[in-house]
Amino acid sequence: MAAQTAYLIWLKRLVLWPLAAIAALAAAFFLSAWIGSAIPRNSGWQEPEQGVEIMIGTNGVHTEIVMPLVTSHKDWREEFPAGDLLAPARLYTHVAVSWGEREVFLNTPRWRDLTLATALGAAWSGDSLLHVSHYVRPAPSSDYRNLTITREQYALLVAEIEKALLPGAERTSFRGYGEHDVFYDAPGTYHLGNTCNQWTSDTLAAAGIKTGWWTPMAGGVMKWVPEPVTY
Repeated sequence: MAAQTAYLIWLKRLVLWPLAAIAALAAAFFLSAWIGSAIPRNSGWQEPEQGVEIMIGTNGVHTEIVMPLVTSHKDWREEFPAGDLLAPARLYTHVAVSWGEREVFLNTPRWRDLTLATALGAAWSGDSLLHVSHYVRPAPSSDYRNLTITREQYALLVAEIEKALLPGAERTSFRGYGEHDVFYDAPGTYHLGNTCNQWTSDTLAAAGIKTGWWTPMAGGVMKWVPEPVTY
C-alpha cells in the first residue's frame, strides 16, 4: 500500500511539474508583454494636424496597417494588383498589410481552427507571409483607428513595408479568406519573439511613430492609437 501511495505521489509530480512550468512561462510571457508594450519608442512623437491618414486595424488578436491605395508617394496597385483578388472589379480605396506565420495564416481562417500543433510550431519558428486586404472607404471604429502621420513619415513607412516584399517573379500568392484579400510569400522568420503584432509596431517605429517597445499581442499595439471620438 505504501509503495502504491508513493507511486501515485511520484506520478502526480511527474504530471504537475511540467504543467506548473508551462503556467509559469505563460505568466512570465504575458507580464513581460504588458511591461514591454508600455515602454514607448519615439516617445516625443506627436500626431500632426495634416499629413497622410492611415489606420491601424485589429481583430483582437492580429493587427494590420491600412493605407491609401494610391498617393503621390506610393501606388500600391503595382505590388498588390487587384487581379490577384477574387473580386478585382471593386473600386478599392485602401490596402491593409500585415505579416504573420505561414501555417497560421493559411490553415486558420477562424481562430477556432487553430490547433495546438500549429500554435506551438509558430511559437518556435515558422515561415512568413504577408496578408494583404483591399478595402473600400473603411470607416473608423474602435477596431480601425485613424492615425495621421507626416508625408515624410509615410515615405519611411512605405520603405519599411517594401522590405517585406519579395520581387514579383520570386513570390507566390495564395488565396485569402474572402474575395478581397490575398497572401504573398514574405521574408523573415516568425517566432514568439517576432510576432505579427511585433512586425506592426516595428514598422511604425521605423517610420518614427510612437509605439510600444515589445508588442507580441494586439493590445500592445492598439494602446498607442487613440480610439476615434464619437458624439
